[in-house]
Amino acid sequence: MRRTLSQSILLYATIVGAAIVILFPIYWLVITALASTDELSSLPPTFWPEAPDWGVFAKVISERPILTWLWNSTLAAIGAVSLSMLVSVAAGYSLSRFKVRGGHSMGMFILTAKMLPATLMVIPLFALFRSFGLVGSLWSVILAQATFIIPFTTWMLKGYFDTIPRELEQAAMVDGCTPLSAMFKVVLPISTPGLAATGLYAFVLSWSEYAYARTFLISEQGNWTANLGIAGMRGEYTSAWNEISAASIFVALPIIIIYIFLERYLVGGLTAGAEK
Repeated sequence: MRRTLSQSILLYATIVGAAIVILFPIYWLVITALASTDELSSLPPTFWPEAPDWGVFAKVISERPILTWLWNSTLAAIGAVSLSMLVSVAAGYSLSRFKVRGGHSMGMFILTAKMLPATLMVIPLFALFRSFGLVGSLWSVILAQATFIIPFTTWMLKGYFDTIPRELEQAAMVDGCTPLSAMFKVVLPISTPGLAATGLYAFVLSWSEYAYARTFLISEQGNWTANLGIAGMRGEYTSAWNEISAASIFVALPIIIIYIFLERYLVGGLTAGAEK
């Protein structure tokens, strides 16, 4: 049924309004980075600085170890995502395919672990990592983030594996595959969109994590992640908000770029279950 003119106008007005609400914080972050200190403290606020300071980005790179922070965040995120996906693929596939005694309870236990706030695990993890001498190392953040990500990725992959017909694996086993080789040769190649979407969400969760880095890395500035480094840019009495905003833009850019290039996998992973 064709939409009327008023319905089309309402639809486009809703889309434009939603886009403004979503993009305005990003726009304001850029304006704050380009504005001078006087303009930031002036009232009413200006929606575009009179003399945009584009050199603030070079200043942040030269005066702050932002590139080191970004590298540490990248290492921590890649490590946490790799470990999480390795565990959650096996766990999600097992929960989806094998019916064993206590399997439902194990699934509910994983779901309950997902409901726990990350800060609740800080104290026991700190005590555990201190006993192994990992406090101050990026490994502490990688392992801690993995404990937070694995329940999410396990349930997300379990739901995706449930949509794949078991007849495909049975046909592969008739041709001589073992259950394990059928998973690697049949299920995982079909699950590429779901794996990509899950990995992307896990990467975003790891990239934006702050509590674990603040607890385990505070004494080792050379291992600071980007979020911890930006938090450390605040002064005791005054803060250079334009520099903090510029550093925040550097931190947000990798996620934006990843979303741009992996959008088709993300959308495919979210809609593949309905298509099957």
